Amino acid sequence: MIAAFSVTPLGMGEDVAEAVAAAVKVVRASGLPNRTDAMFTSIEGDWDEVMAVIKAAVEAVKPFAGRVSTVIKIDDRAGVTDGLTRKMESLERHLAD
Repeated sequence: MIAAFSVTPLGMGEDVAEAVAAAVKVVRASGLPNRTDAMFTSIEGDWDEVMAVIKAAVEAVKPFAGRVSTVIKIDDRAGVTDGLTRKMESLERHLAD
């Protein structure tokens, strides 16, 4: 499965980069395939692995704020591996046409 998620500390003003970096460090240390952009982090693995990493990312943000908002979108497709890369390769092929 692929999960795209964002973790946002609430009540600490506009600059949340330090708190978000703490979450991204957890994701990168997980060893699971992942990508981070300006809005979301995507991570790929099985359900339990991915959910454990998301939970740890939320926990990493909690020291920065008493309230944390988390948004998660999941693409759970049986038999697919390397979905993060394959989806982008497919998109790029269509863009090249």
